[in-house]
Amino acid sequence: MSVRATRLLQLLDQLRRRRTPVRGAQLAEVLEVSLRTVYRDIEALRGQGAVIDGDPGVGYRLRPGFMLPPMMFSAEELEALALGARWVAAHADPELAAAAGQAVDRITGVLPGELRLQVETSGLFAPDWNTVAPEPWLPLLRRAIREGRVLRMRYRDGKDQVSERVVWPFAMAFLADMRLLAAWCEARADFRHFRADRVLALEDTGRRSPEPRHRLLRRWRATHQPGATVDCC
Repeated sequence: MSVRATRLLQLLDQLRRRRTPVRGAQLAEVLEVSLRTVYRDIEALRGQGAVIDGDPGVGYRLRPGFMLPPMMFSAEELEALALGARWVAAHADPELAAAAGQAVDRITGVLPGELRLQVETSGLFAPDWNTVAPEPWLPLLRRAIREGRVLRMRYRDGKDQVSERVVWPFAMAFLADMRLLAAWCEARADFRHFRADRVLALEDTGRRSPEPRHRLLRRWRATHQPGATVDCC
């Protein structure tokens, strides 16, 4: 990637992070370039379709929705995308694995030849040696998390006790040997963690979660320290 393309990518990243207008002088200081260069680069991004509000001396703000042209990805970012897609293909359910492959195909389809070859021949792999087969209800769990659905679950815990649960799923971890679900459990009136391989039956109740995912995540993070051991039901 050229020096200018890298600089445009960095400028775009700075604008994406800001919720309020930022002055050109601030951008010039962060990017270690002249103010005139910032003004030229702003116009270059506008020419590529970025809707950037503002003027010199007033400040700039990037409107949401601008799609970054794939040719502006760095070599490391392309490697990360390729490796991530390969990991998903090896560890996720078939539906998500197929989506990962389609996403990479869509990106590589519009890349210049040299970058496309770099992705297609990447030497970074995520082998699926001894991986545990994905549970059949992972697509339902993922959709419930995405759409904020309430699920009814028949579950066998670590003590071999079977119970019926009504849960509000909000997160799922894909570990090497298991899939772990984080949810609010109505019966316990608290957060609980469930292993997907212990789920015996699962159905959508047709209800929406009374609390949105971002609030559940915030509350869950406030009560679970990073790096702490997660206990499963």
